[in-house]
Formats: sequence, structure tokens, C-alpha cells
Amino acid sequence: MIKKVGIIGSGTMGSGIAQVAATAGCAVKLFDVNSDALKTAEADLERILARLVEKGRIDVGEKNRVQTNIQYVSSLKDLADSHLTIEAIVENLKIKKNVFQELESYVSETCIIASNTSSLSIASIASSLTLPERCIGIHFFNPAPLMKLVEVIPAIQTSEKTLQTAVQTIKDWGKTVAIAKDTPGFIVNRVARPFYGEALRIYEEGIADFATIDWALKTKGGFRMGPFELMDFIGNDVNYTVTETVFEAFYYDPRYKPAFTQKRFAEAGYLGRKSGKGYYNYTEGAENPTPREEDVLGHRIFDRVLIMLINEAADALFLNIASAEDIDNAMTKGVNYPKGLLAWADEKGIEWCVQKMDALYAEYHEDRYRCSPLLRKMKRENKTFY
Repeated sequence: MIKKVGIIGSGTMGSGIAQVAATAGCAVKLFDVNSDALKTAEADLERILARLVEKGRIDVGEKNRVQTNIQYVSSLKDLADSHLTIEAIVENLKIKKNVFQELESYVSETCIIASNTSSLSIASIASSLTLPERCIGIHFFNPAPLMKLVEVIPAIQTSEKTLQTAVQTIKDWGKTVAIAKDTPGFIVNRVARPFYGEALRIYEEGIADFATIDWALKTKGGFRMGPFELMDFIGNDVNYTVTETVFEAFYYDPRYKPAFTQKRFAEAGYLGRKSGKGYYNYTEGAENPTPREEDVLGHRIFDRVLIMLINEAADALFLNIASAEDIDNAMTKGVNYPKGLLAWADEKGIEWCVQKMDALYAEYHEDRYRCSPLLRKMKRENKTFY
């Protein structure tokens, strides 16, 4: 039973995970070398919990209980009695390995050492430990207290006991678990790439502008945010870096090829909301373009992005990255897609999926548009995902 949890890094993600664990009744120690960052994290939690009290979501007693469950520490040695530690620091493999090596010298041999990395190799991180079988990926989504999904990623070194304990702990914390193979991007950051990449490609071909593409995905597909709105929300620098990382990690597979448009926007400092300008202008009084609300164009854009997403999800299943249920749960609960992509494929029809992919390949003759072997096999055998 996991009762004592150590969190490394008091940024937005680390603080969010600490709140989740504390709310579930764990004794949490939140570590950061920066004392100012710890003070900020403590103040932010006070503000967040006070707002929940105001809204009637929790009472003052619950607020005090959660706050009491979190201790703010500035020495890694303070995590020595942890049953589980979760690292949520900068996405730099060398830094993570160094932290894990030091941490291992303090904690017990039974302590699980986990990383919240969104894209780095868990096997590589685990290799820094004397007992690599205790290492696992536990990837939360931002904001951690609100997002239901957590990807759990065992490395090839991870023991079955570590995996089962991690999965049960995250479920005990009230989250939905999706178990993913240790491959670049895991489930969500892999399967979601076409949502951005194909939208950028449509724009670069001159088919539609940013506003029209966003309009199409929201009105025809039911997505809460369009791809350009979402990239502006995430930050063009962050989103581009993830795309570039996945592209390189997959040995430059053209399906994950980054777009020059996004690279140039990032280079120009047009990072989105945080810089005041991205694909849209967020300065006060700024006027943004209105979409071309044409049904035929809207369906054309939506169908093209959707089939690329379905194809990616099907390929993830084909390559045993995760189960069909976990893939669909990951996309609906991790990035709020309106439907699971494999369930969407069944709804559209597997034959429709294959025809759409083959039409794109016939037009472009690019490997980017190769149809997943699984979709082709399912069409031949007249099968569905569910």
C-alpha cells in the first residue's frame, strides 16, 4: 500500500500530482531545489483549494486535510521514507538520470521510482538505477487534478510487481489508467500528432486558413478546440519540440514530419497565448480572421484530419502499443476527444477508412499516407474494433 509519496519538481505538473496524491490521503513531500518555487507552489495550492471551497466542491475541513498532507522540502534526502517517488522536472534525459541516481542512494530498495516524462525512453531512464526493475513511467496530463487519464509505461526492465502496484495506486487516486508500451510519445503524444500535423499540411497547401480549419474540426467533428487554437494554448515552441522529438525518435518516419509553418512561428516568438500572438492575436482589441463556413470544405478538412488520426490509432494497436480500450480511453480522457478513434472508425466503417487513406496515397504518393496494415486486414476480414 502506497502511503508516502515523494514528488520531485514543484512546477505546475509536480504540484498538481502532489494535490492528487494528498487528496487521496497520501502523505506527500514535494521537493524542489528552488525555495521560491516551493513558496509559489504552496500559495497556488491555497488559492486553488480556496476556490473549490467557494464553489462548494469541498469544505474547509477537506481543504485543511489536503494542505496538511503536503510537506514542502528542499533536500532530496527528505524523500528517503517514500514508498513511491514521481519525478516531474525538465524533459532532459541526462538531468533525469542524474536525479534518479542520487535519489536511489536515499530511498529504500522497495521504493518505486517513476518519471512523469511525456516522451523520453523509460528504459533509458531506468538504466541509470542499480535496481532498474523499480522504475516505471507514470505520465499525468495537465492539469493533473482535473484530467482523468494517466498513462502507465513499464520499461523492459520494470518488474510485474512494480507495474501492478503503480496501476493500483493510480486507480486508488481516482484516475483512469492506460498502459502503454515504452515507445516514443506513448499513446497520446503519438496518436495525436496528425491533429496538428495534418492541419498544418492543409494550411500549407492553401486549402484553408487557420480559422477555417479550426471551425471545421469543432463544428463537423465536435472537438472542443481546433488544432491551431490548441497549439496556441499549449505553446508553439512546446508543441513543435514534441513533434520534432517524436519524428527523430521514430527514425524520421514521414508520418511525424514537423511543419515549417510551426517552426517559423516558434522561431519568430509567436508562441501563442503566453506570448500574446501565435496563429491568432491575443492582444486586447485585436481582430482575428473569420472562418469560411462552407459545409463541403468543412467536411473535407474534418474527414482528412480524422482519417489520419484513426490510421495512427489503428497502427498503435497493430504494433501492440496499447489495447483498443486503452487507446480510446487515452484520447477521450487524456486530450478530450469527442469519441474514441477506434470506436469512430467502427462508426465510419472500416471500408471508408481504407478508401480515404488509399485516396490520399493515390494523390500524394507519400509514405505519410500509407494505410495501416491492420485497417486493410480488418476490411478484408470484415471485422470491426468493437
